[in-house]
Amino acid sequence: MSTMQATTVSCPHCGRTNRVPVAAEGRPKCGHCKQPLPWMVDAGDDDFAEVAERADVPVVVDLWATWCGPCRMVSPALEKVATDLAGRIKLVKVDVDKNPRLSRRFEVQAVPTLLILDRGETVARQAGAAPAPALRQWVEQSLTARKG
Repeated sequence: MSTMQATTVSCPHCGRTNRVPVAAEGRPKCGHCKQPLPWMVDAGDDDFAEVAERADVPVVVDLWATWCGPCRMVSPALEKVATDLAGRIKLVKVDVDKNPRLSRRFEVQAVPTLLILDRGETVARQAGAAPAPALRQWVEQSLTARKG
């Protein structure tokens, strides 16, 4: 299956708008200034393997729900982390109510539940909301521990 879907993102360096595929090899870069772009996409039961598990970069998975207040609070913090770590991670958001198979697979008992996947393998897991600096530290420590 080849996902031809794309999302648009503004380059944090030059402000230009870029189309970024939801699933692709490599890491997205701005077509204008060539700087790394934040990679933030949605995925579901049918395309999660292609979008998240086959990614070349570590993936932060946000398992969330529309009715969840803490989920709405953590979303901008995760987007900031994805922007700060552009070129190093991919943020994949999964609505657990619309994607029950993924919810069961990852045994989601509370939302938000955050995962870090490296080549499809879960290397870290955290439940609950946290501010951007704490989330960034968690992501960086998880990736460092994985490499070490």
